Amino acid sequence: MKNSNRIIFHIDVNSAFLSWSAVYNLKQGGTIDFREIPSVIGGDSKSRHGVVLAKSIPAKKYNVKTGESLFSAKKKCPELKVIPPQHDLYGKYSNAMMKILQEYTPIIERFSIDECFMDFTGVKKAYEDPINFAYIIKERIKRELGFTVNVGIAYNKLLAKMASDFKKPDRIHTLYSEEIKEKMWSLPVENLFMVGRATVPKLHKLHIKTIGELANCDLNILKSEFKSYGALIWNYANGIETSQVYDNRLINAKSIGNSTTLAADIKDRNSAHMVLLSLCETVAMRLRNSQNLCKVVTVVIKNSEFISYSKQKQLCSATDSTKEIIKTAYEAFDKAWRGDKIRLLGVAVSHLSSDESYQMSLFDNKDKIKNKKLDTALDSIRIKYGSKAAMRGVFVQSEIKPMSGRLKKDD
Repeated sequence: MKNSNRIIFHIDVNSAFLSWSAVYNLKQGGTIDFREIPSVIGGDSKSRHGVVLAKSIPAKKYNVKTGESLFSAKKKCPELKVIPPQHDLYGKYSNAMMKILQEYTPIIERFSIDECFMDFTGVKKAYEDPINFAYIIKERIKRELGFTVNVGIAYNKLLAKMASDFKKPDRIHTLYSEEIKEKMWSLPVENLFMVGRATVPKLHKLHIKTIGELANCDLNILKSEFKSYGALIWNYANGIETSQVYDNRLINAKSIGNSTTLAADIKDRNSAHMVLLSLCETVAMRLRNSQNLCKVVTVVIKNSEFISYSKQKQLCSATDSTKEIIKTAYEAFDKAWRGDKIRLLGVAVSHLSSDESYQMSLFDNKDKIKNKKLDTALDSIRIKYGSKAAMRGVFVQSEIKPMSGRLKKDD
């Protein structure tokens, strides 16, 4: 696919660690928003050990920098509020954001705990108005999770990431090929992705101080000085980058799963089956996207007393069929459920193998071929038009969302 036909988003949480600590503090009854005062995430403020992991915008006005010692930061701003890191908390907020993003496309590459790439190539709404589409996602994260993100929009991952680093916070920026000269070339060369601190002085010696000067430098000079790395940063300065967005959750994955904590306890089998059906739709779609087949389906149940238990069921032959996974999940649930009130339900598929080689079963029939075509068609529709574009009739009048197991009113 030509580069100009792609639509790539880069989502970057603004001051992630500090924002997540601030949101959590407010939810626990705190009255101060750490984002609105000079504050940092760091080590022990009393012993002044550790470094600044994240800083607020007011702290930035005192020239407090990420990576500097807390001792140095305190000298610049004596009133600086130091918040200890809470890495378990950050993981939970990061996962909550990813769960929302997965409702818009299954093609997501998690680049770090606070940023990711999303491929919307072929998604009609993204093509028609990418900025408005990004606004919908950005505002939903802010409304449901309480923190802000920047969104970069471009034809490739490099330019999308560069765009998200423009003015912050809570902004949307585009950086298409035709905008590179105006928006990127005037920036200092150290702002270019992959240009590290050790490289900057060497580029300055070559009288290269802006990205534009790097882009227009003789490529042979850069190769002579930096070898293959010189060609890489020259390409980046010219906006040339062709790597694909890939779902790194699925690389060497041992299992693929989805779960939901229910807004109200489930007390009957039919309601539980509805939630399982919704979860299986997403799990099966992700399984096919990973180009894998599964041999085992596991259902996890957590009751109202927060006691968890599960049941595995092995398939006769490896599959990526939504119908087969749903059928097996129902059977596993029916054998496992103790009749108690259900607080959480989860579905996972495991014992994965590549779909490139498929072991035929004596029981294979024409229905499997028909189901495969149906799954492929539904995947294409949902990727292009969104998860609501094609759903099972049972969900039309249901309060349960067709692809996540959540209640519609929870949004």
